[in-house]
Amino acid sequence: MEIPTTQEYLQEIDKQPKSVYVLHEKSERRFPVHKHAKGQLTYVEGGIAYVHIKDSTYVIPARHYIWIPKDLEHFLQVRYSMTAIRTLYFYTHDDKQHAFYSRMGIYPVTNLLQEMLLYTERWNGHILPKSKDYAFVSAIKNILPQLSTRALPIVLPTTTNERIQPIIQYLNMHADEPLTLSSVSRQFGFSERTLSRLFKATMNISFLQYLKQLRVVKAVRMMLQKDVTLSEIAYKTGYNSLSAFSNAFFQITNKRPSEFAGALNSSSLQENSYNGQTDTP
Repeated sequence: MEIPTTQEYLQEIDKQPKSVYVLHEKSERRFPVHKHAKGQLTYVEGGIAYVHIKDSTYVIPARHYIWIPKDLEHFLQVRYSMTAIRTLYFYTHDDKQHAFYSRMGIYPVTNLLQEMLLYTERWNGHILPKSKDYAFVSAIKNILPQLSTRALPIVLPTTTNERIQPIIQYLNMHADEPLTLSSVSRQFGFSERTLSRLFKATMNISFLQYLKQLRVVKAVRMMLQKDVTLSEIAYKTGYNSLSAFSNAFFQITNKRPSEFAGALNSSSLQENSYNGQTDTP
């Protein structure tokens, strides 16, 4: 079956409320802002993808998936031609059976779930309840709450506040430096107390927590390169030692960088097109 264009498939998703709509593609594009009446599972098989909602950017690395609840306005951004995604849009009549389906989150893909998602390669478009394949794709939805108990917090708050946007851009450009609340406050003529309050009020996160999460996002992108060591990543994200980087990474992801990078690089595709430039999600 021919893969529909972006606009065609966005219009098609909700035409069959009880179906599971399946889409596979590898392309570099930004999807338009939209929402749909189905729950969305997007698995990033190789590379990296971004999902933007009103006040946050979610970063989905290889071997992870994002669950997007129904009726949540968002857009998906795929920046690299090597990024492969598989997306399943699920009926929602049984969503109340588990709170999982009402929460947005990024989750690692277990070996079992990966094999099931890879098996969907044979389909594109609607799988209807009367189809013999419906039980299989329904099983994928049914096992998600059991397999995915802890969301990965690779998410960066965003804001349109004009006072804080230049600071966010500065942090992104200088994340490899030993930044502190004190040094950044001086750079922009704020007191530490004022800058701290500004982050809390506009981003709902502390300055330090934002900086840690920004560095994790950058580290994850670099982990998709085969020729960059963890020590190099540590120094390129502002840490003076691999152990300091490892501890900070663990605080955010609950995984050590070596474990996380190993899972990413076991994916069949790599982010070979990453050029090392700064890149705000």
